[in-house]
Amino acid sequence: MNIQIFGKSKCFDTKKAERFFKERGIRVQYVDLPRYGLSRGEFASVCRAVGGWEALLDPRHPDAALVRYLATDAAREEKLMENPGMLRTPIVRNGREATVGYCPEVWAGWK
Repeated sequence: MNIQIFGKSKCFDTKKAERFFKERGIRVQYVDLPRYGLSRGEFASVCRAVGGWEALLDPRHPDAALVRYLATDAAREEKLMENPGMLRTPIVRNGREATVGYCPEVWAGWK
């Protein structure tokens, strides 16, 4: 298993996700989302796995409504890539599979 956790250092769900894998002896690669963001390939892979950019958008972010009113999906995705703080965390990837938020029931089934 090659687990990547994209998260924010002050996010409690990100800390819980790290603890979930640590308790099971599974190594994870942590990526500080506000600092490093997601590459275009990672963003596209996660979007495919979770059902699109809508699942990635944090509705509590002050600019979330602005993103919804952009004209095209490409513009929305570009805005999310420019400002990774607008993404819900944690984003957990295992190859082509991915989840957004704290989802231990899904992670338990990953092999």
